[in-house]
Amino acid sequence: MRPGGLILGIESSCDETAASVVRGGREVLSNVVASQMQMHALYGGVVPELASREHLRNITPVIREAMFKAGVAYGDLDAIAVTSGPGLAGALLVGISFAKSLAFALDKPLVAVNHLEGHIHAVLMQGSESAGRQVGESEEEVPVLALVVSGGHTHLYLAKQRAGTWHYRNVGRTVDDAAGEAYDKVAKLLGLGYPGGPWIDTLAPHGNPKAVPFRFAEIRHRGADPSAEPTFDFSFSGIKTAVLRYVETHGMKPAIDARRAEFAHLKPASAVSLLDRQTLDLLASFQNAVVGNLAKQTLRAADHFGVRTILVSGGVAANRELRSTMTSLAAEKGIAVHFPELALSTDNAAMIAAAAWPRFVAGDFAGSGLNATPQQRLG
Repeated sequence: MRPGGLILGIESSCDETAASVVRGGREVLSNVVASQMQMHALYGGVVPELASREHLRNITPVIREAMFKAGVAYGDLDAIAVTSGPGLAGALLVGISFAKSLAFALDKPLVAVNHLEGHIHAVLMQGSESAGRQVGESEEEVPVLALVVSGGHTHLYLAKQRAGTWHYRNVGRTVDDAAGEAYDKVAKLLGLGYPGGPWIDTLAPHGNPKAVPFRFAEIRHRGADPSAEPTFDFSFSGIKTAVLRYVETHGMKPAIDARRAEFAHLKPASAVSLLDRQTLDLLASFQNAVVGNLAKQTLRAADHFGVRTILVSGGVAANRELRSTMTSLAAEKGIAVHFPELALSTDNAAMIAAAAWPRFVAGDFAGSGLNATPQQRLG
């Protein structure tokens, strides 16, 4: 390993083309993201074919900008890191193809990174003592519980650092919709903009979170062994259906249809005064229920495994109510909770370069046959 420790990270798993140069898994020298949000907002969600096309358009200028902002030359790099999955197949292939070509041309190692592990390292790279130490600083096996919650994922991982690398065990996942997906679908159902997370995060504080009593049923897996260790799974399709039924039974659809076109061009903060009390209460109750369920399941898992540290990452980790609720409830149990800074909550390449660092140190490199793994699992 050369002393520079410079890794260029490339991320293209969904609708953001990102590149970042990180030194030693911690020091972010640049972090550039080209978002496709405005384009996909026209369709109310990510269109895979359009996402792939935009990645092809953006990847070269994004990487050039990341290198320029970092103030380093390609020859200074020690490795190229790229997201190998999970994600959209076409989108992943754009990043992987570019990374493979660049690594070959520069004769540099190529490191494949799981997107979910990247989100976890978005917290670890910020250097909190109790959040876990990076490679080379400690060989202690200190287990932490990581909640990765975004538009495409809601997973709980028990994570341990052993012999310089991190190891993960999946102890909970969504059985249907991810939490962020539920936010997007409810926002669309109520005639709000895309993505739904920022809209609901902004509007929910103006409503009554107790107005609509949403409930989450206990998840029971058919044929499960009663004596087996419990799982801490999530399900968010039910609350989406409950919101739909509320809209139908309370005659809200005409008002929603009337505002849909107007709200497509508004910012969330501008919409507060244009929404009726019933809609604001519904949004507040929805968010209160989802955040409460995320916190409940995560803290149940922490109690079961005796974990004293929780990491929360992914796009939904930017949600203000989730940050506040999780922190306060965990503090009551003497558990520390850590979130990434807002810029590292959503998809970015700094987290990919950070997650690649332990693998680079261990010599865990990808071969020329690296391909996209859209359904790749972690742990």
